[in-house]
Amino acid sequence: MVDYHAANQSYQYGPSSGGNGAGGGSSMGDYMAQEDDWDRDLLLDPAWEKQQRKTFTAWCNSHLRKAGTQIENIDEDFRDGLKLMLLLEVISGERLPKPERGKMRVHKINNVNKALDFIASKGVKLVSIGAEEIVDGNAKMTLGMIWTIILRFAIQDISVEETSAKEGLLLWCQRKTAPYKNVNVQNFHISWKDGLAFNALIHRHRPELIEYDKLRKDDPVTNLNNAFEVAEKYLDIPKMLDAEDIVGTLRPDEKAIMTYVSCFYHAFSGAQKAETAANRICKVLAVNQENEHLMEDYERLASDLLEWIRRTIPWLEDRVPQKTIQEMQQKLEDFRDYRRVHKPPKVQEKCQLEINFNTLQTKLRLSNRPAFMPSEGRMVSDINNGWQHLEQAEKGYEEWLLNEIRRLERLDHLAEKFRQKASIHEAWTDGKEAMLKHRDYETATLSDIKALIRKHEAFESDLAAHQDRVEQIAAIAQELNELDYYDSHNVNTRCQKICDQWDALGSLTHSRREALEKTEKQLETIDQLHLEYAKRAAPFNNWMESAMEDLQDMFIVHTIEEIEGLISAHDQFKSTLPDADREREAILAIHKEAQRIAESNHIKLSGSNPYTTVTPQIINSKWEKVQQLVPKRDHALLEEQSKQQSNEHLRRQFASQANIVGPWIQTKMEEIGRISIEMNGTLEDQLNHLKQYERSIVDYKPNLDLLEQQHQLIQEALIFDNKHTNYTMEHIRVGWEQLLTTIARTINEVENQILTRDAKGISQEQMQEFRASFNHFDKDHGGALGPEEFKACLISLGYDVENDRQGDAEFNRIMSVVDPNHSGLVTFQAFIDFMSRETTDTDTADQVIASFKVLAGDKNFITAEELRRELPPDQAEYCIARMAPYQGPDAVPGALDYKSFSTALYGESDL
Repeated sequence: MVDYHAANQSYQYGPSSGGNGAGGGSSMGDYMAQEDDWDRDLLLDPAWEKQQRKTFTAWCNSHLRKAGTQIENIDEDFRDGLKLMLLLEVISGERLPKPERGKMRVHKINNVNKALDFIASKGVKLVSIGAEEIVDGNAKMTLGMIWTIILRFAIQDISVEETSAKEGLLLWCQRKTAPYKNVNVQNFHISWKDGLAFNALIHRHRPELIEYDKLRKDDPVTNLNNAFEVAEKYLDIPKMLDAEDIVGTLRPDEKAIMTYVSCFYHAFSGAQKAETAANRICKVLAVNQENEHLMEDYERLASDLLEWIRRTIPWLEDRVPQKTIQEMQQKLEDFRDYRRVHKPPKVQEKCQLEINFNTLQTKLRLSNRPAFMPSEGRMVSDINNGWQHLEQAEKGYEEWLLNEIRRLERLDHLAEKFRQKASIHEAWTDGKEAMLKHRDYETATLSDIKALIRKHEAFESDLAAHQDRVEQIAAIAQELNELDYYDSHNVNTRCQKICDQWDALGSLTHSRREALEKTEKQLETIDQLHLEYAKRAAPFNNWMESAMEDLQDMFIVHTIEEIEGLISAHDQFKSTLPDADREREAILAIHKEAQRIAESNHIKLSGSNPYTTVTPQIINSKWEKVQQLVPKRDHALLEEQSKQQSNEHLRRQFASQANIVGPWIQTKMEEIGRISIEMNGTLEDQLNHLKQYERSIVDYKPNLDLLEQQHQLIQEALIFDNKHTNYTMEHIRVGWEQLLTTIARTINEVENQILTRDAKGISQEQMQEFRASFNHFDKDHGGALGPEEFKACLISLGYDVENDRQGDAEFNRIMSVVDPNHSGLVTFQAFIDFMSRETTDTDTADQVIASFKVLAGDKNFITAEELRRELPPDQAEYCIARMAPYQGPDAVPGALDYKSFSTALYGESDL
């Protein structure tokens, strides 16, 4: 309702001084808001009253001429109420009560009151405007009444983007004149003084009527008259203003300008409908363009990810071992770089790709578009299959690398051990063949022969003692062959040479013994003392050689228990040293006793003991060597013990952290599952809660990094097992990746629910009701409903799907919508999509077709020129590129088929 005198501060209508009118200030009108509070003295400007008289008179006549009449004097010709009632009937299209035809004042007042009552019945409150003032010819009251009529019937219904009438009209003017230079419409007074705004309005809708570029801002009178004359001649808008009055007035009357401009608005209402249709089409095309961009992004990202998987899988499946530990360790380091650096971004890309795909499908469903079908080989299932193949190739690769390193380490150790024992054996056999082939016994004396026999027996004892070493050498060579040692050929050659030589020594030994035994009967007993020395010295010498070999033997261990076993064995060896020392002294005592007997009996010994080459000096030298090697062995074992203790510390350190991180990840996975089922509050609250939860998970990443660092130390130390924890770094990594992926997918589900809710107009209460119903029947909290659970949920929501023929048919229809792949499960997103389609309306192909028809002027086709004129450039070209030529009987050159194009936007189901 409008309190005219209170609300309309731009011009105060009322009786002149001494009259009975009243004005005041109160609230603004319901449908017309004014922007300024002007000085009261200015409101009485006679120039404004003159402009209003002319404008309002022309406006009234533009309607009265439809009834075959007009007025000359606005404050005189409405006094009897007859033309006033006629004006209201013309502009409203309704019948007023029958007027009174009498000439008396009371008849005139009654007619005016009927007109004022009709105005009031349209929701307009007239304050201080009475029938008496109009009958008495009060000019300001009459102008105020006519302005109220103009507001109600010509301006009130103008609204652009939900603005008030005046603001809507102003916004319409601003939009229409925005492209024109020297035009800046900010109000309904001085913005129109130069006449360019009027010409711009006409040129925008009828460019053939105005040569706008030839107008000059410094010639306002010409501009105004040009616009007024064109509007009257071609647009049927009567001339309501005088150019000279507008230019000559400091501030033209706002109501007069608004009245005149509203005529332009109504004259171009058909163009407004076209603009509305264009806006609808632009909105639909924008959705399609955005969706196509998302599809292109998906195709590109999917191709990149699949290409990376294709390149990576052969690398992970390459299980060809290298020859050296260094090469295998480099492969292991490359694999760790892949797990730490290269794969995590791809995990995120895969997760984001699935999220983008789901979001795109949701947008397509919400806009009634057909589902997106990626090109062949780029489906989400293809990516998942490729990823599964990648992880299968990755599985066991690190274990294979570590096993290969262990194998190569074992091979290096065995190869070095082979070389050491082979070198010792070859040194021992050096010259033995020449000795066995020597025929010294043919010219020797009897005593010499006996000595040679004893010496040969000692050699045979020594030969038998070396049998174990030869067998060890052959066993090591065999193991190197079985472990596929890369230098097996040289090992085998050397081993074969040793074995052949050993066989030759055996054969030569046997031959020499036979030769010596032939003359054995002729030999005298060799000095028993020397013989005893030789027999005791040889085993002792062999024991010392074995001891030195064992003390210098390399070792490789992986646990503290293994090194402690070696230390225990070494301690046991050291406990035998006192007995060995007593044996050494006893052997040396035999040698001394032989020398004493020879000396006491004046026997001249010819050089060294003829039965052995092991002299007391050799025994003492080797004993001293054993004594030196014992502390070195102690030191080496203690160093290894320290290393294994450090390794044990690394194991416990890793296990301590892993036993915290592993259960934490498992707990978070369970919490996310519970959160996704028990979501409370608005979807925005749920989204914020999930994002906070995601940040708390991301903030936990330093704990994982610390574990990675500890795992790196373990790997560098070549630690292969850990009995203190059941968690491996691989388990932790996989759990972490699943945790990040799960929270991201859960957030995406809520975001898609928000998209669905906003696009379909679903209230928060409806969304909560849907969630509560779904959770109630999701008994196992698995996030999906089986057919029977879903049927029970539908029944609870009022759907008639009971077990009868009609109910089964309806249920089968619904299942084909929510479970098109026949998986037997209904997800919450599918449930929400179904409920949103059941409860809300969306744009349809028919609506888009109707919009194009408006732009085409009711034709069954549209031209490229019309599209470029009505739509933004990019969207116009988008339509032109995709519309097929129109084939109808009324086709013209260049005609385009907008119906099939609109239907294609929504898929074949809308045909």
